[in-house]
Order: sequence, then structure tokens, then C-alpha cells
Amino acid sequence: MPVTAARVVKAVQKVSSAPAFARIAPHVVPALDRAVHRLTRGKVLLSAQLLPGVVLTVRGAKSGQPRHTPLACMPEGAEGAEGADSGSGGSWLLIGSNFGRTGHPAWTANLLAHPDAEVSWKGEDIPVRARLLAGEEREAAWKALLAFWPPYATYQARVEREIRIFRIVRR
Repeated sequence: MPVTAARVVKAVQKVSSAPAFARIAPHVVPALDRAVHRLTRGKVLLSAQLLPGVVLTVRGAKSGQPRHTPLACMPEGAEGAEGADSGSGGSWLLIGSNFGRTGHPAWTANLLAHPDAEVSWKGEDIPVRARLLAGEEREAAWKALLAFWPPYATYQARVEREIRIFRIVRR
């Protein structure tokens, strides 16, 4: 059988749903993303070769120091998730899955404390404001996220906490 992009994505989805991936990925993926992002002056995120991604810069909830976190995202708006190209004039969904680990990722606490942040999107630094989604708005976003990246369902099934979903919009 020929190797197609769809087969590669399915294989990556299967691997990313594995418990071993949840133990290893949080230590490896962000470090690689930060290094590649720095070396390419913000133009490339390694993980964004499969899923769109941003580097979120937000002040630490306790320290107040800038924290830079590479994250997968789902673009919304002008070109939406299908185009996933510009996000210009639109917004992005960020999901605090923490690879299906028990605690909320630190960046989510940072956004709750300091909703004004910045994202690096394809080499452009964009000031944004974040909002934690709840109720029907969260449910609609969750359905869209599951269609976009099905392993999020596996991550949610592994944890008792409700995975946080943020919508970030240009300021």
C-alpha cells in the first residue's frame, strides 16, 4: 500500500493516543519545538508539520515572567480549520490536554491569571486575548476539536478533570 498523508496522520494519531506518548511527549515535543522555532526565527514549528501550532507567550501566574509554550491549535475565522493557513482576522482554539496527563498544563493557569498574551503564528507575533470556554460554547468547540484531532477524546477519557479550552482572539 502506498504511503499517503492520510495514512501518516492516522498513524500519528494512534501513536499520540498511547499512554507511553503521554509520558514522553511533554518532555520532548516542546523542547524540540522551542529549538526549531528559535533557529528559524519564528517561522517553523516542528510539531506544526502535522497540526497547526503557535508559540504562546504569557506571563506566569505566580512569577509574572514571560513563559513561551509551543502549542497545537485549531485556527478559526477567515480560513478556519480547513484552510488552517492564516487565521488572520480570526481566532484560534487552544486545548489544555496536557497529552492526557492528570493535571492542567501550567500555561492554562497562566492564561487564567493573565488573559492578555501573544502568539507567534507562522513568524508573526500577534497580541491576543484569551477566554476560557464554558457551557454550550465549550461543547461546540469540543466537537470541532474532536473532528480536527480525534486523539483529544482519548486524552479526556484518561483524566477526571475537564480539559480546558481557550479561544484566543487578536487584540
